[in-house]
Amino acid sequence: MLNKIKIWHFIVSVIGLIIILRFGYIIDLLTVYFLFFQTLFAGKENVNSFITFPFIDNFISLCLIFLLPIVIIVSTGAKKKLSSQLNFSSIFIILLLVSFVFAPIITKQHPDFQKNISVTKLLPPFSSSNYILLNQSNKDESVRDNKLKDLIDSKIPKSYNDKIIFIDSSSFNSTFQYYQSGILSVIDINKLETENDKPFIGTKLFVLGTDEFGRDVFTRIVYGCRISIIVGMGAVFVSFFLGIILAFIASQIGGLLRIIINRITDLFLAFPSIFLVVLILALFGSNILSVIIVLGFSGWMSLYKIASSEMISLKQKEYFLTAEQIGLKKLRLLIREVLPVIIVPVIVNLIFQLSNVILAESALSYLGLGTGSEYSSWGSMIESGQEYITQSWWLIFIPGITLIITLLSINEAGRKFSQKINPTIR
Repeated sequence: MLNKIKIWHFIVSVIGLIIILRFGYIIDLLTVYFLFFQTLFAGKENVNSFITFPFIDNFISLCLIFLLPIVIIVSTGAKKKLSSQLNFSSIFIILLLVSFVFAPIITKQHPDFQKNISVTKLLPPFSSSNYILLNQSNKDESVRDNKLKDLIDSKIPKSYNDKIIFIDSSSFNSTFQYYQSGILSVIDINKLETENDKPFIGTKLFVLGTDEFGRDVFTRIVYGCRISIIVGMGAVFVSFFLGIILAFIASQIGGLLRIIINRITDLFLAFPSIFLVVLILALFGSNILSVIIVLGFSGWMSLYKIASSEMISLKQKEYFLTAEQIGLKKLRLLIREVLPVIIVPVIVNLIFQLSNVILAESALSYLGLGTGSEYSSWGSMIESGQEYITQSWWLIFIPGITLIITLLSINEAGRKFSQKINPTIR
């Protein structure tokens, strides 16, 4: 049955499932952006202060969740490129990419959201917690924000929400009483959101549990895949640029310069790059850009070896000699004559390097030298969970197994691609 399902079938099905499961939230977002653009074009007020990264992130995800399936279904070329048979590695890679693009819609929550830690911390998978909502509609007009800002604040996820209160249990007589870790609190019912003249009590499900700060592990896993993909793709691009440029220079100029570049390459290959990466990040600080640059700079050597040997053999080809004789510039010579010929082995190398970079980023985050505390990373989740390993196994197991399956899936995809372009490889 699985062999009959194409990749594009699975992509469209997953996006359709997200739309069905998050239909109410998608409608809320459509309402937010409709009112935003209505206010913007009317010119009634300055709306620039409402444009934040979460606001833009949700808008991009909202647009793509409708455009992407339409493009895949309508475009014959897209369906042809995505017509390969589905397998486990492709399923997991698609789920990662879908999580990367539609993370705000999938989770509906900020990855750093935490509230009432005494109630929500270290909850096991599939746990739930009750919550009540404060009624803020009775504020004075001088205190209340405008309608658009109130709508954005209520629908776009934030790291903190002063309207929600998580509780263990509650009772209602003339006043509303609730418990948090055995501590009794009393609140006037007029200050609460009500339903059928009774205080509204909702239930929040934590599919993969919570961490030591009460943050949803599922949300942090989904957003953590963004960090892995961004760092991985960014570092791979840096390695590609360095490896190709140095290989082209060495093959074209040759002589002493080529010998020097080869010896430098051998030196980097002989020395464990992780020590250099840790040293540089420890000295100059760590953030997402520095991690991308450092990991990219430490991974260009194998690509240089492959590209250099291929380019040296190309120099003897007649079409290459002809292109040089007609005065084709070096950059155009590289782009038009060299890259199309060597692109296949280069892509294979980059696929395997992607998994190495993701693993290196997780290792750096585990050591506290990753992308920083403002981003959720699988490595940092494993590091923070090791203190609670005896009582909260999911804090290490879930990000750990996600990382392992990601690496295996990418390596399997690279192996399949190698076999496809070279059937003699088994």
